Amino acid sequence: MTRQVLIQQTIDHLSKLPDQKIKEVSDFAEFLLSKLEEGLLTEGIKKLTTDSKSFQFLEDEEDLYTEADLKEKYK
Repeated sequence: MTRQVLIQQTIDHLSKLPDQKIKEVSDFAEFLLSKLEEGLLTEGIKKLTTDSKSFQFLEDEEDLYTEADLKEKYK
């Protein structure tokens, strides 16, 4: 089924529902949209931080400690 057919079927079903059920469907659709937007924002933030050079200085930092500094090794 195409997107347009599904939308039309949904509208047809909605027209048969009582007002309270239509409100529930509307609330659920709003919830789905908010989750979608939240996911898009999260992915955008991940991409920005991954591509950012803000913490690049940490890659060039020398190691302060080595294995020789350990008093005990756990396996």
